[in-house]
Amino acid sequence: MQLRVGFEMVYECPQPTPMILALAIHYSRASDMVRADHLVTHPALPITTYRDLFGNWCSRITAPAGRTVITSDALINDSGQPDVVAPWVLQVPVEQLPEPTLVYLLASRYCETELLSDFAWQRFGAGPTGWARVQAVCDFVHKHIEFGYHNARRTRTAFEAYNEGVGVCRDYAHLAIALCRCLNIPARYCTGYLGDYGTAPPYGPMDFAGWFEAYLGDRWYTFDARNNTPRIGRVLIARGRDACDVALSSTFGPNTLTGFKVWADVVAGG
Repeated sequence: MQLRVGFEMVYECPQPTPMILALAIHYSRASDMVRADHLVTHPALPITTYRDLFGNWCSRITAPAGRTVITSDALINDSGQPDVVAPWVLQVPVEQLPEPTLVYLLASRYCETELLSDFAWQRFGAGPTGWARVQAVCDFVHKHIEFGYHNARRTRTAFEAYNEGVGVCRDYAHLAIALCRCLNIPARYCTGYLGDYGTAPPYGPMDFAGWFEAYLGDRWYTFDARNNTPRIGRVLIARGRDACDVALSSTFGPNTLTGFKVWADVVAGG
């Protein structure tokens, strides 16, 4: 199947404001692109790009004083298959993990493993390992946090989400990531597009989605504590230790986000 994905973000800046944008579809989906997700700005601005420490494509602009509109609109082929489920995969002992995965065992800005370790081992330590352990973490987080956009707070950490019991998709992901790391399972944060295809209405407002990947066996697997069910049409934008590494926009000056739209729709006949 084919998906149309994109966004429009509108900023008002009182002065020229440098920005770093992590909004490009991940390079791992390059062969699926039908229409590239070129970044377009109004007014037209110089754009430079680079790849960050995690391999994500980032863009740099300087928004002028006044109104700046940033958009992208892409077409991408998708298998139409749901997330992989592999209950047979095993947990890898820490001493056998590949070196690139080890950073995803450590505490990070929004995932305070040192504050959640005791709880994680008390709750999950006597249970199964491998896939079943990660799924048990997802089951717990899915039930423990009450979803609601009115509960969104960009500074909320995994430990705060655990204590408050409310949040949005990034909070589900952060808490699940932190618990997995406490249990010696590498876990990393993912952001991207995820439409409503294959789910029953009513549908909420469209936004970028947050989920996570856990390293089991010999590869990374997708998990989604917010939805807690395999989904179709997931389009990755960026990966990192937590949401701090994959912020959609990092701004270096006063600004107001006055407009925000995201779309991820199945193209009829695509």
